[in-house]
Amino acid sequence: MTRTWLLPSHLVEAARAGGTGGTGEAEGRRPRRTVRDWVVDTTLFLLAAFIGLLAAEASAEHSSEIVALTDQIVGGLACCALWLRRRWPVGLALALSAVGVIAPTAGGAFLASLFSVAVRRPFREVAWIGAFAMAASTVQVFVRPDPDINVALNAVLGIVLILLVTAWGMLVRSRRRLVEALRDRAVRAEAEAELRAEQAQRLAREAIAREMHDVLAHRLTLLSVHAGALEFRPDAPPEQIARAAGVIRDSAHEALQDLREIIGVLRAPDDERGGAAVRPQPTLAGLDGLVAEVREAGMRIVLDSDLTDPGAAPAATGRTVYRIAQEALTNARKHAPGAEVTVILRGRPGEGLTVDVRNAAPVGPVPPVPGSGQGLIGLTERATLAGGRLEHGPTPDGGFAVHAWLPWPA
Repeated sequence: MTRTWLLPSHLVEAARAGGTGGTGEAEGRRPRRTVRDWVVDTTLFLLAAFIGLLAAEASAEHSSEIVALTDQIVGGLACCALWLRRRWPVGLALALSAVGVIAPTAGGAFLASLFSVAVRRPFREVAWIGAFAMAASTVQVFVRPDPDINVALNAVLGIVLILLVTAWGMLVRSRRRLVEALRDRAVRAEAEAELRAEQAQRLAREAIAREMHDVLAHRLTLLSVHAGALEFRPDAPPEQIARAAGVIRDSAHEALQDLREIIGVLRAPDDERGGAAVRPQPTLAGLDGLVAEVREAGMRIVLDSDLTDPGAAPAATGRTVYRIAQEALTNARKHAPGAEVTVILRGRPGEGLTVDVRNAAPVGPVPPVPGSGQGLIGLTERATLAGGRLEHGPTPDGGFAVHAWLPWPA
């Protein structure tokens, strides 16, 4: 945590315990004072001493030298006792309340200790301590009366002062509780976001594993068929042998590319597939059909491609580009309805394949869409598994852009 010296010690210790996942060493010992705690304690000590000096000066005018000296000594000890208010707040407040009955110089220290109790203890405990303090303040008016102030007025002023200090302390306590609640909520929200991201990555890997299973089965079947033809027809014409060898080579290359994509991907259990038939997987050649379908749905889209033969791209790369474009167009339709979308496709063997999907700022207000962002997480995982990279984010004009690069071997 940054700038911990600005926080109270109990908040710092709570944050450290929450961040390390346990209390262990922190149990059984008091939290160490931060710089803020030292500043607060020193300020309260000086304020209590200042109030005590004013009370001592007023008491010296109407008391003997021995009584005045005793008041000064008691007031000094009461101010020094404030350094124990974090360890024994309740006991110190009760003791200073009793001492204040006979020594007005302890009034400042008593108010500081009462404030500490209001900050650290619940209302039920603060209520009876405050009642005891008001009773002690009322008794003090009669035990050590001030000839310059009316007795009733002096008692009322003491009670009002106690109520103000108690209310101030309770306000500080409420604010601290609010800060703690917000911090705990932020920690839980961060943990939940990480869990959702991990779940999205796992689901994306499972979907890729299901797709690659059928693709690999197709590639290996081609290998088996053409290898079997070469085995049983060694006297075939050279043209047929060369053509079958080319198919075997291309199929083996594509199978290896697909196999690299599924390494490390966890396969979903068979019972989750539900026995449903798996539809054929799209390729880069189907991107024109996707754009036409989106246009028929009423979306304004511009396709800018320099690929003369999209079918020449590797099947795994083309399928990934298709999925990226499909998800980006879906997001644009959800988050920027009515906005124009541009799809730019560039690439050649040996340099890689680049796809950019950009949409302008939405026209008018757009209602929030639940689950936003999970599809982009899956696309990033898909691009990474394919050996490429994907970036996304808002544009300066208020729109959104998705940029992906995927390898295209020479």
